Amino acid sequence: MTNEKNNTSDHLANERTFLAWLRTSVALMGFGFILVKFSLFLKQIALLNTAQHLVHYQKEYSGVTGLVLVAAGVIILLLSYLNYRKTRKRIMENVSVGNNSLILIVTVLIMSISIFLIGYLFSSL
Repeated sequence: MTNEKNNTSDHLANERTFLAWLRTSVALMGFGFILVKFSLFLKQIALLNTAQHLVHYQKEYSGVTGLVLVAAGVIILLLSYLNYRKTRKRIMENVSVGNNSLILIVTVLIMSISIFLIGYLFSSL
């Protein structure tokens, strides 16, 4: 009976971890969507201001960055689901081996995007 209880708590912990990754991916996709929409908004403002000879200089990186963030969110969602399934299988087999590959991939991905965003924002000052 003790083994079943531990198994149940392990499954619940695995589901909570998956839901945390899910929230992370939704947040990234939402932020990317906002960036794309804001880029379109800035283009519209620039078109309206051309009649007044006020042109907003904008590089085209914000739309691309938004799309990359949405794609990163989708990739994180897929990887987290695969990690959830693999961890579930390990729990069922009573094997407890940690998995750091998802954490490493997501960390490198988010750090790369962050460095790009810092460079982009710094160059637009």
